[in-house]
Amino acid sequence: MITNESAEMYLENILILKENQSEVRAVDIVRYTGYTKPSISRGVSLLKKNHHIEVDVNGYITLTDSGMAIASKILERHQLLTQFLVHIGVDPKIAADDACKIEHVISDESFEKMKEHALKHE
Repeated sequence: MITNESAEMYLENILILKENQSEVRAVDIVRYTGYTKPSISRGVSLLKKNHHIEVDVNGYITLTDSGMAIASKILERHQLLTQFLVHIGVDPKIAADDACKIEHVISDESFEKMKEHALKHE
């Protein structure tokens, strides 16, 4: 399940959109991210090629099992890292922006230890 930061971001955004609306299309990702239509088209094409999403004849995007696994992992990291940073006094906007950067590079081991720590201290 090797992906790059860009693919992880697209998958995370698709999951977030899917949680807030019934159907997701490329135009929804454009609106949500502010990226250009050509950038989104390229990203969607690569995700489809790598079997992380499926796109039906009407343009509706569905996460495959592998896409959902990646998206869920990144979203969980984003949420926990944001909460952690806010808890230690970081401004919520800065915390969310920093979490977005950290979520892609933190090791599984470090993240799991942070998660364990957070659960112990809730």
